[in-house]
Amino acid sequence: MTLDPIIGVGVGLRQAHYQHFLNGTARVPWLEILSDNYCFSHGLVREKLCQIREHYPMVMHGVGLNIGSADPINTDYLNSINRLAEHVAPSWISDHLCWTGIDSTYSHDLLPLPYTEEALEHVVQRIWQVQEVLKRPLLLENVSSYLSFSQADYSEAEFINAVAKRSGCFILLDINNIYVSACNHGYQATEYLQQITPSFVKQFHLAGFEQQGDLLIDTHGAKVNQAVWDLYAKALDYFPATPTNIEWDNNIPSWDVVYQEVQTAEAIFLGGKQLDYAC
Repeated sequence: MTLDPIIGVGVGLRQAHYQHFLNGTARVPWLEILSDNYCFSHGLVREKLCQIREHYPMVMHGVGLNIGSADPINTDYLNSINRLAEHVAPSWISDHLCWTGIDSTYSHDLLPLPYTEEALEHVVQRIWQVQEVLKRPLLLENVSSYLSFSQADYSEAEFINAVAKRSGCFILLDINNIYVSACNHGYQATEYLQQITPSFVKQFHLAGFEQQGDLLIDTHGAKVNQAVWDLYAKALDYFPATPTNIEWDNNIPSWDVVYQEVQTAEAIFLGGKQLDYAC
């Protein structure tokens, strides 16, 4: 398999929509797969994945790297990701800039890091270890957050930018997560974008959130909010033509509904009307 170019607006591959990709009726330029759903799978699931891969370029996106934890890197998991990459030939591999567990106990959530110099050096060393195994740069995604640490040497945007600069990894900017965290913590999402070095950004994510009391919660279970579409238009000003992926993981609707989101993103990606951003 060749490393096909990742261009335009793609979508997350979900089992509910397999048939649309197997029969060629899903008109999208590329797909993002959830690595954790396939790295230990065999048989029919892996067979269908490989069949779909023959027709669509892919990238791999995981949730299990636990890059910010004090636990040692899980080499079994990392090697399984590497083996999956040999079959899929992804254009790149991504995960999250967070920690998900400690002492081999997993939270099943993407937990924020303290934005300190100590945490920065710790994460950079672990990224080097991961990239040495993968033999390719890693993309790391900003997560949504609902609390912050009392001690910080950097803002979140400064921290993720410094991680990329020191480690040689790249950034997957989740536009929905930027908006959610900005509203939850009271900062300006556009200022966040301005702090990121454009050459580090290789991909965007778009997804839906829900309002729960005073907080916005990243659920991946709804349509992209209009405020996030507005921020996406702003992001394309700072990071032009960045490949964009639509995520939908909960309450997954029919393919037609997901494809409507793809078409909305394409209109903005290709220069549709830009609206003023307001949190």
